[in-house]
Amino acid sequence: MQDLFNEWHAKNTSQKVRNILRNKGLSGAPLTTNPPFGYKKNPDKPKEWLIDEPAAEIVRRIFDMCVEGFGPTQIAKKLKADKVMTPTVYWNSIGMAYRKPPATPYHWSAASVVRILSRQEYIGDTVNFRTMHKSFKSKKRLELPQEEWQIFKNTHPAIIDEETFMLVQELREHRRRPTRSGIISMFSGLLYCADCGEKLYYSTVNNYKREQAYFFCSSYRKNSDVCSAHYIREKVVAKAVLDSMQRVFWYVQCFEKDFARNQMAAFGEEKRKELSEKRRELAQAKKRVKEIDSLIQKIYEDNVSGKISDGRFATMSMAFEDEQKQLKESIPNMEQYLETETDKSDSLQRFIDRVKCVTQLTELTPEIVHEFIEKIVVSKPEYIDGQRYQSLDIYYNSVGIVREPMPEEMEELFQEHMRNRTTSQSSKTA
Repeated sequence: MQDLFNEWHAKNTSQKVRNILRNKGLSGAPLTTNPPFGYKKNPDKPKEWLIDEPAAEIVRRIFDMCVEGFGPTQIAKKLKADKVMTPTVYWNSIGMAYRKPPATPYHWSAASVVRILSRQEYIGDTVNFRTMHKSFKSKKRLELPQEEWQIFKNTHPAIIDEETFMLVQELREHRRRPTRSGIISMFSGLLYCADCGEKLYYSTVNNYKREQAYFFCSSYRKNSDVCSAHYIREKVVAKAVLDSMQRVFWYVQCFEKDFARNQMAAFGEEKRKELSEKRRELAQAKKRVKEIDSLIQKIYEDNVSGKISDGRFATMSMAFEDEQKQLKESIPNMEQYLETETDKSDSLQRFIDRVKCVTQLTELTPEIVHEFIEKIVVSKPEYIDGQRYQSLDIYYNSVGIVREPMPEEMEELFQEHMRNRTTSQSSKTA
């Protein structure tokens, strides 16, 4: 009996502590005991975070290397080679007895790098309720889905700007692995097959020259009967992307209003199709949920009447319930998307502002590619009069496919641009 009372007391105490922490977390106060690496507590106001500049420099370097195309393992090796102190060692070096320092002070792990790259706190936000304990008896922390996090914007100084952070999350979502030769292409993770929708693998061999590196369909690699190779050289992709970006950037910088008007017109048509498809998916999901209720009722009646066995009934009902559960979980997300989706004017303006920051694009870098390119869809090659042709659809971040002027229109726009420029100079001289 005493043990039972002790357990009740522990459970009640745990619940009270949880309630206090929940109220604290909902108020916007950070629930972490120690700030993330790169921050320190304000000595005068312990609840306030300040930037710890030496540590913040390491954080910025990690994000910069990720944008440049390095993966967590490569970043960890680079930090170790450069003898950069790990967070634990750094905290101990400044008198914060975080925990016993490891024997190797520069032994960065890929997991540590991933944790830093995924922390939204670095853009100035407080994020509460990332994890939870299943019960007061368990010390293991469970990850909560992102929709259950409580996020409070701009609560402390930012170390990383939001645009860089979102770019890194995009890169992490499309993680790229180096080839056996240790080479990573700036386009890895961005190329997709136009026919099957799968990613294109990057391939190079040690004794190859870099210009021989190529991409090919991942479905074809697994099963050549499923799709074709969609083989394309890296240098061909690089030239196509550079040419496209140079034309698009010139178009945006010289004819911003014309570009915005054409893109908004294209957005309107694409958005209508997308929303129509989403509404159709939602209606089908709701219809299927009702159908499953009827199906479960029917197999129950068949089981009672002896038409199907208990084992068969259990298997079928479980399958139907799993399907219904997945549909019920997806329906609120689809409804929310349809309620909150707005036009693309804000995204379009951000794209224009970013383009204006690029003065002259003469060569591609991993940073510029991942800042502007969302994905590249590669069609299979066609042969016309013995010549090989292959089309690429380049999707730009925030705006999708850019409707570029045709060569004749481009020439007319250029001539108009030069006339306007001459007129403007003449006015200034007068």
